[in-house]
Amino acid sequence: MAEAVATKGTETQRVRELVDRAQKGDRSALEELYLIHFDRIYGYLHVSVGNRHDAEDLTTQTFIKMIESIGRFRWQAAPFSAWLFRIAHNLAMDHFRAQRRWQPEEEVPEPPADEATSAEEGALEAIGRRSMLELIDDLSLDQQQVLTLKFVFNFSNAEAATILGKTEGAVKSLQHRALVSLQKQLQRREKSV
Repeated sequence: MAEAVATKGTETQRVRELVDRAQKGDRSALEELYLIHFDRIYGYLHVSVGNRHDAEDLTTQTFIKMIESIGRFRWQAAPFSAWLFRIAHNLAMDHFRAQRRWQPEEEVPEPPADEATSAEEGALEAIGRRSMLELIDDLSLDQQQVLTLKFVFNFSNAEAATILGKTEGAVKSLQHRALVSLQKQLQRREKSV
C-alpha cells in the first residue's frame, strides 16, 4: 500500500515537472505528456463516442488543445489528467451536439436512503459478473460518462466532477441513478433467462 502511494506521488511529481517544462516551451515534455495520457484519453473518447474513427479524431484534437492552452493551465485541487480529460469531454460533447445524438439527462426520482445503499451494492456485485461497458449502453450519456470515469478510469468523485463540469453531488447522483438502473436492467435479464 505504501509503495503504491509512493509510486503515485512520484508519478504526480513527474507530471508536474513535465507540465512546468511544457509551459516553458519544451517540446520533449509535451511529447512525454502525450505518451503518458494518450491511452486513457483515447479509451475514454472511444467509450464516449462509440467508434474508433471519431475517437481518434477527438484524441488528436484533445492533444492539439493541450498544446495550445498548456500555458494557461494552473495547478489546482484536480490533477493535470483531470484538466486533460475535461478538454476531451468538451470535445465529445461538441461532437454529440454536432451529431444531434446528445440527449439531456432524464429526471429520475431518488429512492429512500436505505434502498439506495442496497441498490448500489447489488448493482456493483452484478456488474462484477458482467462487462460494465456492455451493460451501460442503455444508460444516458451523462450516466455512462460518470460510470466510465469512476470505474474504468478510477477517477474520484471530485476529479469526475471537474472533468464533466458538474458538482460532486451531481456526480454522486448520476452514479447512484446509473447503478439503480443497471440493477433493474440485470433483474429484468435474469427474469427473462
